[in-house]
Amino acid sequence: MASTNGHTNGRSTKQPEPLDWTTFSNVINGKLESTQKTRHGILPATGENGPEVPLTTPDDVERAMTAAQAAFITWAEVPYAERRAAVIAYADAIASEKESFSQMLTKEQGKPLKFAAMELDLTVHWMKTIANLELPEERIVEGDREILVRYTPLGITVGIVPWNYPILLAAAKIAPCVVTGNPIIIKPSPFTPAGDLKLVELAQRFFPPGVVQCLSGDDNLGPWLTAHPVPAKISFTGSTFTGKKVMESAAKTLKRVTLELGGNDPAIVLEDVDIDDVAPKVASLAFLNSGQICLALKRVIVQESIADKFLAAMVKATQELKVGPGTDPEVFLGPIQNSMQYERVKGFFADIEKENWKVAVGGTNPDGPGYFITPTIIDRPKDDSRIVTEEPFGPIVPLLTFKTEEEAIRKANDTQMGLGASVWSGDLDRANRLAQKIQAGTVWVNTHFELDPRVPFGGHKQSGNGSYEWGVPGLISFCNSQTLFLKKNPTKL
Repeated sequence: MASTNGHTNGRSTKQPEPLDWTTFSNVINGKLESTQKTRHGILPATGENGPEVPLTTPDDVERAMTAAQAAFITWAEVPYAERRAAVIAYADAIASEKESFSQMLTKEQGKPLKFAAMELDLTVHWMKTIANLELPEERIVEGDREILVRYTPLGITVGIVPWNYPILLAAAKIAPCVVTGNPIIIKPSPFTPAGDLKLVELAQRFFPPGVVQCLSGDDNLGPWLTAHPVPAKISFTGSTFTGKKVMESAAKTLKRVTLELGGNDPAIVLEDVDIDDVAPKVASLAFLNSGQICLALKRVIVQESIADKFLAAMVKATQELKVGPGTDPEVFLGPIQNSMQYERVKGFFADIEKENWKVAVGGTNPDGPGYFITPTIIDRPKDDSRIVTEEPFGPIVPLLTFKTEEEAIRKANDTQMGLGASVWSGDLDRANRLAQKIQAGTVWVNTHFELDPRVPFGGHKQSGNGSYEWGVPGLISFCNSQTLFLKKNPTKL
């Protein structure tokens, strides 16, 4: 591939320099661009204004689409090995900026710095692992013909990124998209735009103009991108409600859509567990990232014979989880990320008195600046309670009980969601058997939220649309399947 803007074979010939974290720009056709009007998020720990970022216009969208179309023609022809090398070099560059990315994550997302650093480590691991996966080919040779099934680049993708893991989930869309030969336009969440703008700015050192672009905007930008006729695919991570809107918009031009949506993950806890070992783990998995994870435990379903003891141990563990600004190294729960989500979570707290819920721990929230919520456990609410049937996406979780295995499975599956679930038991055969009866895309035994980029990830029911991310199926989702019926030269038979 010819050298363009210092790129050779998709890789930069320049020595890496640290990113400038004082200004934040759109990235269109390899260039950093400002806009006439700007906007900013709100820093969740303080309520102060976040960095000024661009407010994308329809004209910006058109120019980004035009650049992506031009880039697709040449990038699709770059050998797979060279695209892979570019992604791996890009991942190394992200690792070299780990401290700055982590600081910005804590600032604009709110998560504790130790978890921000963990997100950066996972980002690098995800990108390198995905880049090293191989696209399969199938060959059938019969007489004078050869049938070849292969996967070819699909086209331009729009990656719509949420605010809970903005760096990891952007990178996990960029890597499989570009390694399979497709350009991508990243749309960050309006609540956490700065980190993703820098992530894509850094990508310009490793990819030709138009291959990786980023547009920051308000609530108008998503519909402009999903309805645009140019993209071949939308990769969306976010709420089920918004995912349905994305799918509706994309259907008008028959775009491919990958939807990773909400969850209402159950943990089935059997009577033979080591309570002192399991209860703290379950508590931390319910309240990690202040409960703002699609795969966080949302319902703790405990065998009735140990319910009181397990609840007491969970309460003790929860009381030891410190809430506060992410810059405090002792903090486990930072703030809720934005005011809209904060008010939604507080709505569940308002239901405590109205619904006569029994609070095992928590139940009240601190005054003052920042969107802080106290981790809260509701003791055995009714099965049809809002706290059981809906996803708060915050640190409030119900503890329910069951008597028989059949009742546990029924309660676990009694949801419109089907993203993740876990079974906890001292009897692995028993736990493994029950795990296979749960209707969810990912099920764990004696753990939860352990992910691996080598295998597919996605949800059942209203947690997804059947198109998976990561693993080889994730690569294939950025491709067209093509079957070639080829003739063999008779002289070579």
